[in-house]
Amino acid sequence: IGYAQSYVALGSGDGWWEEETDPGVRGIDQLLANASQLGKGLGTKLVRALVELLFNDPEVTKIQTDPSPSNLRAIRCYEKAGFERQGTVTTPDGPAVYMVQTRQAFERTRSDA
Repeated sequence: IGYAQSYVALGSGDGWWEEETDPGVRGIDQLLANASQLGKGLGTKLVRALVELLFNDPEVTKIQTDPSPSNLRAIRCYEKAGFERQGTVTTPDGPAVYMVQTRQAFERTRSDA
């Protein structure tokens, strides 16, 4: 089916998030492995559930991710889940779209619902 992971961005090493100084920032990654399941909204549901789970921890201040600029499906999934594009960054895997969701934005969308 796939997987999802989160990690503390600070000190994640190997060239990742070297500028990060906030211990409350989490990075996320996920993959839907079955191509026949793409386009059904499962990725968005997965990301939304992961975001909610992470923000249940009061120490988490921000969630970030870094899809490839060519992965338009992933970028749209993150946008539907409340992430905002912050620009392009260079990662050990090459250029990426830096996307974030802050606790403040998350709580604002929950109170609007």
